[in-house]
Amino acid sequence: MNSNMKWALTECLVVGTVMIIAIITIAYSILQCLKKVGTMMSAYTQIPTVDKDNKALISDTSDNREMALAIPPNSEVKFATMERFLNCINKEKPIRFSPEELERITKNYTTILGFGAYGLVYKGELSSEEKVAVKVLNSLDLGTEEQFKAEVSTIGRTYHINLVRLYGFCFTHNRRALVYEYVPNGSLNNLLFSNLNKKVELGKLLEIAIGIAKGIAYLHEECQHRIIHYDIKPENILLGLKFEPKVADFGLAKLCTGERSHVNMSDFRGTRGYAAPELWKLCPVNHKCDVYSFGIVLFEIVGRRRHFDSGCSESQQWLPKWTWDMFENNELPVMLSLCGIEEEKDTEKAQRMLMAALWCVQYLPTDRPLMSNVVKMLEGDIEIPPPPFPFQNLVSSKPYLTLQGTNEDSDASSS
Repeated sequence: MNSNMKWALTECLVVGTVMIIAIITIAYSILQCLKKVGTMMSAYTQIPTVDKDNKALISDTSDNREMALAIPPNSEVKFATMERFLNCINKEKPIRFSPEELERITKNYTTILGFGAYGLVYKGELSSEEKVAVKVLNSLDLGTEEQFKAEVSTIGRTYHINLVRLYGFCFTHNRRALVYEYVPNGSLNNLLFSNLNKKVELGKLLEIAIGIAKGIAYLHEECQHRIIHYDIKPENILLGLKFEPKVADFGLAKLCTGERSHVNMSDFRGTRGYAAPELWKLCPVNHKCDVYSFGIVLFEIVGRRRHFDSGCSESQQWLPKWTWDMFENNELPVMLSLCGIEEEKDTEKAQRMLMAALWCVQYLPTDRPLMSNVVKMLEGDIEIPPPPFPFQNLVSSKPYLTLQGTNEDSDASSS
């Protein structure tokens, strides 16, 4: 009996010892895992968030994109200034790509999508399902430096279905580039002023106009800091797979931070014909200059022609003034018929767009509506009152009214 008890006691001791060792081993493993997770979480908070498709592409060079960007030794003052700028910007969403990554993404820059004043745009792929457009800047003179800063500091902070997304950038001594989402159907300019325009129904054009308005409203009223685009025009509106519009080219854009609602202009911004009258005065301007430009685009969408056409009769050459004259004489249906719009369902949509456009191009910025109100006008959610005479700079003696709720005081409350 004593022998059996000794054996049982010994067995219990052995089992207990084994269990204790197992518990200690498991606890040690858990502690090690927690340490690793803590290290990974710490590192995760120091790098920009990237899409799943991007992770495999950039994993081998992720160490080169730390949040703190070192200033190269013996660099020029201008380059050092840009590096300090990127130190701040890299805390936002855009990813910093290396030149080698861009070569791989663009397959050594084989497919050119287009070109502009600042450089060529190449087609690239982050993955088999994620295509991009890579704008390579020619140089870093004053103009391209300002464009680079404007693009990264504005669109790099935003995400909206009606804005072109900026995936990232590259900035080294020998390569400066911006990486955007790829938008397959070209620009609104190509759609309106080519043979394609006859094939697109007015209902689709109205959808495009509403999408543009929503994108601009987001910039003006929904961002942490108001963004003024300064160059709204058909060339800067890109069309997605289902012709959804995306506002692009933020090379002239500016942030309005804090309580600042106006921007001092040291030189002319925008494109002639689309730029608001106040931009010619080189004085402080606000976001209402984008509203004016959008109004000009609206006229072109309805007319499917340029806002100014010297080939037309004198009364019809400038589309906004022709629209006002026909509206004032109750002849808008006649004008729309001349523009090829005759069906009743389309006439109502076109008249709504033209009325909104006449409000947008008011001479005084305070008389132009907020873009969020323009969206409601186009969607038919609010009734559009008769617009006042918009061209006071042409005929100063004309009386005018103001649209209730569109002055600067109401802007603040509405925003």
